[in-house]
Amino acid sequence: MAFLQWPSRDPNESPLDYDIDWSLRLAGDTIATSTWTIVAGSVTIESTSFSSTETKVWLNGGTLGVLNTLNNKITTAGGRVMEQSVNLAMVTK
Repeated sequence: MAFLQWPSRDPNESPLDYDIDWSLRLAGDTIATSTWTIVAGSVTIESTSFSSTETKVWLNGGTLGVLNTLNNKITTAGGRVMEQSVNLAMVTK
């Protein structure tokens, strides 16, 4: 599985939202459930949501210089299970 890379985040910024567009991988299917986990790092998940083709996570905090890795696992209406990992670097802006 290839990792996505989101634009970097400053630990002092207010909570920001980050998305994954699953539409190409879904091939007409839709998202039924979405679960986010922090694999490595120090950000905090504030909230999550999803639509039929996209997932969203709101992140807060973090530690300067730390690379965070998050994983998003979805289950589709058709019963397929897919996962995507994403990296998020913490930098001063």
